[in-house]
Amino acid sequence: MAKLTMVQALNLAMRQEMEKDDSIIILGEDVGVDGGVFRVTDGLIELFGDKRVLDTPLAESGIVGMSIGMAVYGLKPVCEIQFSGFSYLNFHQIESHASRLRWRSQGRYHVPMVLRTPYGGGVRALEHHSESREAFWAHIPGVKMVIPSGPRNARALLISAIRDPDPVIFYEAKALYRAFREEVPEEEETMPLGRSRLVKEGKDLTMISYGAMMRPSLEAALELKEKHGIEAEVIDLLTISPLDDDLFVESVRKTGHAAIIHEAPGSFGPGAEIVSRIMEKAFFYLEAPISRITGFDVIIPSFSREKSYLPDVHRIVRSVRQMLNV
Repeated sequence: MAKLTMVQALNLAMRQEMEKDDSIIILGEDVGVDGGVFRVTDGLIELFGDKRVLDTPLAESGIVGMSIGMAVYGLKPVCEIQFSGFSYLNFHQIESHASRLRWRSQGRYHVPMVLRTPYGGGVRALEHHSESREAFWAHIPGVKMVIPSGPRNARALLISAIRDPDPVIFYEAKALYRAFREEVPEEEETMPLGRSRLVKEGKDLTMISYGAMMRPSLEAALELKEKHGIEAEVIDLLTISPLDDDLFVESVRKTGHAAIIHEAPGSFGPGAEIVSRIMEKAFFYLEAPISRITGFDVIIPSFSREKSYLPDVHRIVRSVRQMLNV
């Protein structure tokens, strides 16, 4: 079984799906000849030609508008927005059209499109390149919001997203693109959208995270075990909307403690919805207030100050120890 980076795993997913289904179209700025700004679509234009891998003008609303039209008329577009901070320019197309067409047409039309975009900090990028704004998209009914945390689940989730009949926003953490490798099978592998995953079992508290924050969460869980004897249960959400609350609610009922880790700002972020679900369904099992370890309510700073913004192992461990009073 080959060990792939996330970039390679995502490329494999698109290549294999395009080989099976002629209706899949790749489009976006520099996705063809240059293979994408992070080379995620590298080599696809040579395999499938410029009729299926389209280099578009620098116009995000046009990219998404074309994708919606293609999807309604039977194609399966996978469009790329170079950085998630540029996707606000296509917000109108997603909110006003992609998310509503199945409802508006009473089921006559579907919009089977995927919007791929790199998100998040950790690579010392410029302004508008490092935001973590998944809450924008998760708040829109009719749109699925998916965030993988590693090469293998990225490949499996992207295949499922491409096959889904509804629009999917697919966030890819830049910090994970080449951070590590995982074994990824050559044969087809999918994961259902809207399902979370138990990554590590534990009995003392539940840690809930996703995307790039899964690595510091797991490192913090290891440190808590080795240095403080705390056994953390770690859950990877994978899909933000629809949100699978069954797994983390069941876990919190067992552990009595919950910590939520994400790099998006804390106020009105995904963590707030997770807290609400826990309070509604597991309130009487809680033994302490729920902890949120998140980005701060500021624009993510650039360059040398970026690390101070992002949750890290130290912040996670400190917050958990305070919650457990150890």
